[in-house]
Amino acid sequence: MKVAVIGGTGLIGSQVVKDLSAAGHEAVPHSKSTGIDVLTGQGLDEAVAGADVVVNLTNSPTFDEASPAFFQTSMDNLLAAARKGGVGHFVILSIVGVDQVPALDYYRAKALQEQILAAGPVPYSIVRATQFMEFMDAVLSWTSDDDTVRLPATPIQPIAAKDVAEAVAEVAAGAPLNGIRNIGGPEIFHLDELGRITLSHKGDKRTVVTDPTAGMFAAVEGDVLTDKDARIAPTRYTDWLS
Repeated sequence: MKVAVIGGTGLIGSQVVKDLSAAGHEAVPHSKSTGIDVLTGQGLDEAVAGADVVVNLTNSPTFDEASPAFFQTSMDNLLAAARKGGVGHFVILSIVGVDQVPALDYYRAKALQEQILAAGPVPYSIVRATQFMEFMDAVLSWTSDDDTVRLPATPIQPIAAKDVAEAVAEVAAGAPLNGIRNIGGPEIFHLDELGRITLSHKGDKRTVVTDPTAGMFAAVEGDVLTDKDARIAPTRYTDWLS
């Protein structure tokens, strides 16, 4: 199949292209660097022309109240191009529990993206992943100083980006789900515990202080960012750290 991977040069997109190509498909990466713009629509008709599948891995440049407008405009433009081009399957990557955290602007924006796709004109698949292992350094940086890192005890089920990419590529190569597939890492940690494991591995002497008000994940109630019934990826966090 021919697969147009929008956002195909990023962390997940580049690996999706690699995985699909290794499976014998024609996977073509598209991004701003290749001349497309999902907000203006520039180059989208050409990018999806002749594609059997579109995988949209573009992301909002901000996590704030501007993010819903990004997903609204980009999805409208991409779906219009996909319909015009006769695309038979449209795939996006979302977040486990995304519709259960209304206090976060970005999660509301991703839930909106799912709704737009489900109501759109093209058969679709939504892959929801738990939190990427690769994002842990950023999470630690949000609420840290020279001596401490403050983190809530939010349950997290970290998954490696390479496992996410493999799952997205598998879904893209299959028939449309017209629904959602959840994927997650093999272990569940409290975020503060995960912070301590990460700092210890790096030889970082800062202390993790459990603070239920600290950072973005303080807005998460319960264990909605985890799913024991998801398709479980193989990579364990300590193996990934090593």
